[in-house]
Amino acid sequence: MTYRPTVRGRRLARELRKLREEQGLTLQEVADRLDWSRATVSRLETSQTRPKPGDIADILDLYGVPSPDRDALITLARQAGQRGWWTAYQDVFAGSYVALEDEASHIRTWDPQLVHGLLQTEDYSRAVITAGRLLPAQEDIERRISARKIRQSLLDRPDAPRLQVVFDEAVLHRPIGGEKVMREQLEALVTAATTRPTVSIQVLPYTAQEHAGLDGRFTILSFPDPADPDIAYVEGTMGDVYLESAEAIAKHRDRFERIEAAALSPEESAHLIAEAARSSP
Repeated sequence: MTYRPTVRGRRLARELRKLREEQGLTLQEVADRLDWSRATVSRLETSQTRPKPGDIADILDLYGVPSPDRDALITLARQAGQRGWWTAYQDVFAGSYVALEDEASHIRTWDPQLVHGLLQTEDYSRAVITAGRLLPAQEDIERRISARKIRQSLLDRPDAPRLQVVFDEAVLHRPIGGEKVMREQLEALVTAATTRPTVSIQVLPYTAQEHAGLDGRFTILSFPDPADPDIAYVEGTMGDVYLESAEAIAKHRDRFERIEAAALSPEESAHLIAEAARSSP
């Protein structure tokens, strides 16, 4: 089963790398002392393999890490190794985005083409998945719909993350799934915007002309623990990119703030979406 690193898994990997560097050891030196391969040590430090508490204990002993830090890191390894709901859908989720989204406290996303997946109706999702995934069978489409429904339950939790969505006005006028499906999707957006206190929806109007979002969609994930840095996620047909450097995050935050400033307010956006729903045939 492919390992999808969670936020805790990434935090553990950073700590392991930091501890090794503080000891002045190379990956090969650690591997030799533990009688492991260099690749095994590297995979643990880059969140490419599920951490085993026993292996983490061996590394920490090598580095001379005392308790309570040692105990805390072994506990972190156990938490990072736990399988989430998404592991039952390994065939649906190609990357680790859903595992990271599931732990986020703040999600900021810009998409010029589509309604965000967390806010899509079932019929709108089906139309998007059918058109974009080129799946061979109806059962594959329905399996992705099922996974998306479970993913959307994130917004129903007592500790639901703050979700800030900005999309282009063009999204309101492209009748994905047909006029009826689109009208129901627009009505669902109005409901989410007006009844969910953790959800903010903004529309970037045509009048904005050139803007900071012309390079394409992206998402910024923030987490409740200050030890976990923000992650900028960029999805593409050739693969997903996860940006974690302070410079890359700062640039994406600035881009999002510029797009947000150019967009209509949440109140104005809700009015525009409701108007589009009423005018839909």
